[in-house]
Amino acid sequence: MSEFIFKLPDLGEGMVEAEIAEWMIKVGDLVKEEDTICAMLTDKAAVELTAPVNGKVTSIAGEPGDMVTVGSPLIIFQTEGTSVATAESDAAIIVEEDPEIPTSATMTPVAPSGKVSTSPSVRALARAAGIDLTRVPGTGPRGRILKKDFESYAAHGGTGTEPPATQHTMQPRTGVTETKVIGLRRKIAERMAQSSSEIPHFTYVEEIDVTALESLRAHLNARKAPGEPTLTPLVFLGLALIRVLEDFPQCNAHYDKARNTIVRFDAVHLGIATQTPDGLKVPVVKHSETMALESLAEEIRRVSSAARDNTASREELTGSTITITSLGKMGGIVSTPVINQPEVGIIGVNKAVDRPVVVNGQIVVRRMMNLSSSFDHRFVDGYDAAAMIQALKDLLEQPATIFIP
Repeated sequence: MSEFIFKLPDLGEGMVEAEIAEWMIKVGDLVKEEDTICAMLTDKAAVELTAPVNGKVTSIAGEPGDMVTVGSPLIIFQTEGTSVATAESDAAIIVEEDPEIPTSATMTPVAPSGKVSTSPSVRALARAAGIDLTRVPGTGPRGRILKKDFESYAAHGGTGTEPPATQHTMQPRTGVTETKVIGLRRKIAERMAQSSSEIPHFTYVEEIDVTALESLRAHLNARKAPGEPTLTPLVFLGLALIRVLEDFPQCNAHYDKARNTIVRFDAVHLGIATQTPDGLKVPVVKHSETMALESLAEEIRRVSSAARDNTASREELTGSTITITSLGKMGGIVSTPVINQPEVGIIGVNKAVDRPVVVNGQIVVRRMMNLSSSFDHRFVDGYDAAAMIQALKDLLEQPATIFIP
C-alpha cells in the first residue's frame, strides 16, 4: 500500500487560496478515479474537483468554510503500491455552471446510486428542499444531475406522494439551527461589512411620479406578441440613468484604494443586483450606453437569468461601474442600499403604489415610487448626488424625454 497526496491545484487567475465549499467524500470512503470529491470556492466561481486516482480517503484538509492554500495537501489517498506520490493538478476541474448539454439524441436518465454527481448549487437547493439527491435521476454525462433534473423531480413532489399533513400542537419550540457562514454567503458578508465600514454612505431618497411612465410601458407592452417578454420599469430606469451620468460622471466611477485614485468611466457598465438561490449576485450589462430600449431589456433579462441559474461567466459578473438594486414587489417605502465596491454610487428602486397626491391644487390618484440611493460621500458631494437624482426624476416623470438625444 502507498500514500497519494493530492494538493490543491491552481484554479486560475493567479489565485493563491480557495475555500472548501463542500465535500462529496469523507475519511474512509473508497473512491474511483474521476469521482467528484469536493467543491472549492474562489472569488469568481465554484469549482468541482475529481479524484486523480483510485484509493481510500485517509485524510482531508478541513471543513466547509476553511481556506486552503494552493499547493497544500487537500486529500490523502491510500492506494495500491509501495511509494509515496503527490499530485497538484492531475484532477479534473469542473467550473460550476450547470451546463445543459446540447445534443441531437435523447439522453436517458440514469438511475442514481451511491455517490451523486451534481453541482454545489443543486446540492444547496436539495438541502433547502429536504430532497435526497440519490433518488433523483440524472440526464447529464455519466448520470450527472442537472438543475433541470432536480426541478423536474421536485415539481412532481419528490417521491410522487402527497406530503403528510402537518400536525399542529401547542408544544414549546426548543430547536436551534446553526449554519456555518461559508461560500457565497461569506463573501457577501465580508463585502457588505467592508463597504459599510470603509465608505461614508450618503443616502438620498426622492419620490417619483411614474404615472406617465407606467402608461407608456403599458402601451408598449400591449403591442407585443403573446408570450413575448414585457418591458419592466427597470429598463426605463437604466436608460434614464445612462442619460444623466453624462452630466454626472463623478457618479460613474471606481475608487482604486491601492493607488488612491478615482477612475471615471465614459462607458456605463450597468450592474443589476440579482437575488439567486445562492445569494446576491451582480451581473453586468457591459456598454449599456450603446443600447436602445429593447436591446437593453433583453440584455438585463439575459444576464439576470444567467446569474440565477449559475451559467453567468466570470466576465459577466465583474466590471460594473454603477449598480441598480430592486426588491421588486417587496420594495417597501425606503431602503438604504449598500455600495458595491469599488463603485461610488448605487440606485435602489422601491415599490410603486397608487397614492392620493396634490396636483395643481387638486387631490388626484397618481402612481408614485421612491428611489433610495447611496453615494460614497468621500468623492460624491451631497449636492451633486441630489442633483443627479433630481435629473433622473425629471426624465422618469416625462418619459418621452428619455429618448430625446
